[in-house]
Amino acid sequence: MFLINTPIKTDFSRQRRGTRMIGKRGKKGKKRPLQNRGKGAPEVWLKLSFLVIYFFFFFFYKLFLSKFAKTERTGGGKAVNLSPQSDVSAPSRRSKSIYTPLEQQVMQLKEKHKDALLAVECGYKYRFFGEDAAIAAKELNIVCHLDHNFMTCSIPTHRLFVHVRRLVSHGHKVGVVKQTETSAIKASGANRNALFTRQLSALYTKSTLVGEDVNPVCKLQDVEEGVCGDVVLDPPDSFLLCISESWNKLKKELTIGLVAVQPSTGDVLLDCFPDGESRSELEARVLKISPVEILVPSDLSEQTHRLLQSISNASSQADDRVRVERRDGAQFEFTSAMNTVTDFYCHTQEKGARSLSSVVSLESPVICCLGPLIQYLQEFNLERVLSSESSFLHLSCKSEGMMLSAATLRNLEVLNNQTDGGMKGSLLWVLDHTCTPFGKRLMRKWLFSLFPSQPLSITERQDAVQEILESDSLAINSTRSLLSHLPDLERGICSIYHKKSSTQQFYLISSCLSRLGRELEALLPAINSQIRSALLRGFLLDTPELLAPAHNFLKVLSESAAKSGNKTELFSDLSGFPVLQERREQIQTVLNEIQHHRKEIRLTLKAPTLDYTAVSGQEFLIEVKNSLSSTVPPNWIKISSTKAVSRYHSPFLVERYKKLLQLREQLLLDCQREWINFLDQFGEHYHTMKRAISHLATMDCLFSLAEVAKQGDYCRPDVHENLRQIIIRDGRHPAIDLLMGEHNQYVPNHTELQGDGRRTMIITGPNMGGKSSYIRQVALICVMAQIGSYIPASEAYLGILDGIFTRMGASDNIYKGRSTFMEELSETSEIISRATDRSLVILDELGRGTSTHDGIAIAYATLEHFIRVVKALTLFVTHYPPLCELERVYPEHVSNYHMAFLLNEPDIATDADGICVNTPGKSDCVQIKLCHLIT
Repeated sequence: MFLINTPIKTDFSRQRRGTRMIGKRGKKGKKRPLQNRGKGAPEVWLKLSFLVIYFFFFFFYKLFLSKFAKTERTGGGKAVNLSPQSDVSAPSRRSKSIYTPLEQQVMQLKEKHKDALLAVECGYKYRFFGEDAAIAAKELNIVCHLDHNFMTCSIPTHRLFVHVRRLVSHGHKVGVVKQTETSAIKASGANRNALFTRQLSALYTKSTLVGEDVNPVCKLQDVEEGVCGDVVLDPPDSFLLCISESWNKLKKELTIGLVAVQPSTGDVLLDCFPDGESRSELEARVLKISPVEILVPSDLSEQTHRLLQSISNASSQADDRVRVERRDGAQFEFTSAMNTVTDFYCHTQEKGARSLSSVVSLESPVICCLGPLIQYLQEFNLERVLSSESSFLHLSCKSEGMMLSAATLRNLEVLNNQTDGGMKGSLLWVLDHTCTPFGKRLMRKWLFSLFPSQPLSITERQDAVQEILESDSLAINSTRSLLSHLPDLERGICSIYHKKSSTQQFYLISSCLSRLGRELEALLPAINSQIRSALLRGFLLDTPELLAPAHNFLKVLSESAAKSGNKTELFSDLSGFPVLQERREQIQTVLNEIQHHRKEIRLTLKAPTLDYTAVSGQEFLIEVKNSLSSTVPPNWIKISSTKAVSRYHSPFLVERYKKLLQLREQLLLDCQREWINFLDQFGEHYHTMKRAISHLATMDCLFSLAEVAKQGDYCRPDVHENLRQIIIRDGRHPAIDLLMGEHNQYVPNHTELQGDGRRTMIITGPNMGGKSSYIRQVALICVMAQIGSYIPASEAYLGILDGIFTRMGASDNIYKGRSTFMEELSETSEIISRATDRSLVILDELGRGTSTHDGIAIAYATLEHFIRVVKALTLFVTHYPPLCELERVYPEHVSNYHMAFLLNEPDIATDADGICVNTPGKSDCVQIKLCHLIT
């Protein structure tokens, strides 16, 4: 039952109008209430009032329950069927609907968008209805109450972006319904007495937060100081991933296709690959892409469903979980998907668009993903991002560089640590000193997929990092300062490309691009004379020309109007906007007529100095003192009044002011259309702008690598393509070395693996002795070297690897239904099938998931297979002594090593009283060192 906390007035001296008054008249002729005839009278009336209120609300509560008992839940409990239920038993004479016009309108909208929470614009608020209101009230912590037939809650219009982002972060799809009519234009139309028409203007999910409603422009310092603390910020990457499966009955092989798109930045990733029952290949790609939303067919296989469920539930926080949406399986069929793709790319005629022939040549599983993805993005008006030729990148291609499996990303803690899933302690945390959002995204891409496989590319990056470290030129220092405190230019230009940018965001992005272009252009002489790196010089010389179009678009805008969001005064030069110019002239004509009419008013009222006034938004009011009201013509209309004055409109003013309001609202609509066309013109330069921002992101990453090398005392590795080797002198673990601080507590170790010589290291040692840290250190150094970074060592000679494969730790997998032993053998089996002689293989305590004798047999056979058959560079950690005998069997290829430790005892001194004390500055220290074990 609903309990409403309503204050009850017990002051019976103030009765409402219409209540019977008994008693004598007062001084002013008003009746006074009769004095209470007993002390219990107020209490009796109070109890009676409570009883009446109780039965009143009890009746409506029962009525409310009877109506809402008919509603049905749809869409997984996130939507409600707001359609009126047909009742055949109802009498035929009851033809009038019990729903208000607004409720009927909302029910029609809800019938079309059952899976979305609809925020409906009603005046100065956005309202939720029905179960949408219950969900929104719970998530937003606001009040939900009964209004007519449905529960409802509301949010103010100026806080829409805050609440939409909160709802989206909890996994909901949110639709914004706006009024499509304005009051002045509607008042002059034939449907002036009808309800305002409304329609869905935008849909938002975790991956599609692109639009004027959800992209407030907060200054960087405001975010850092917590001024925008209630705004849910965008994650670094917000990919939408679409997955399809196809089973080949002849080959008995499962092929998975995927397409990942980031609508906010324009990145598109494609992939097609065979996968096994464990779905390890799919898991690796999902972890690398790190999507916030996944589209899957309704008939998805159980194994894939379990994998996605485990990934979705990996985070303990609801706003970090991946949103998984099931779509109709028919959309993922090849015929249906091909029809969608053909229809989309046949009608795409913009410059730089992908041709239909290039799309049709893609693999069938990829097309089965691309079709449903196009249909899904069309619901959000974001499908334009799929039309670009340059945006498509293949995620996995062996010729492009080294690939890291899902187990390798986890075990090496490349992107996240294994303790709490955070970034601190990971390799990304060590290397990411970027100062721009688009630079951070590129650094992450470098780590998970885009490793340069050519020595020339690695050398170019190393040369650039070396010059940044050693040079003190004006061009490099100025470029570094230009990159600081930049907004997210990549997402900004993509929002403009989608024609969903606000005036504030457009001005911020275009002014930053224009400023960067002009300042880099001023540095061109210094760049040509001072910078030796071909990579840096090419980026810095190319960027100013690519940013040149931004200057022209900035010239036609009024800065004050753009920053305030006033689109009617936005364009300072109307020579290119004839429609707006004509509408402005019409408005000025009406204003001149109104000002000319003021002379007639002055003559009528005999007030030579009279002027119009404006009160509460009402303009051109004629203010007359009440004492002079006899001079007002009878056909004037009174608008408002006070004790002293009254305000009127003459018939001429009524007609002209109505016309003025219509023209102003029409001007606003015209400005909105011209604004969209203006954004479309800027979008023609999207690809060149994006290329320039890509150059800036690359330079930001190179500055970051130089900063890491400078702070950590790193060295430049010597990378060779034709050599299969890993030779490292005084290598250190990059994350542990940084976490241990400046005390130099981490003991460096050597590593030497030769493809044609001793390519296998068998490592033994006590528990907690540093074996796992050592093998991780070797792998991370190889990763850093292959992205062009300096490494934590004194000297290194490395070959190019095609992959790093790891099997570490002991844990089961409940979602996949695997035991610890099964998980261990499955991962090892995949490594055996995928590793080559140019791979680095790391196996940590293989065989401990079963009995001792079985474990020894498995470990011995596996290691011997890598030595004889695969011939990969191998680091094998074990506690089984029999494995050390392999050095005698293969003395040219195997070496035994042991993790030893040395305890440095403190210096002992004796004071005058004979008491032993420690020498200041000395303490106990355990040094762990890898020692070659001679057998």
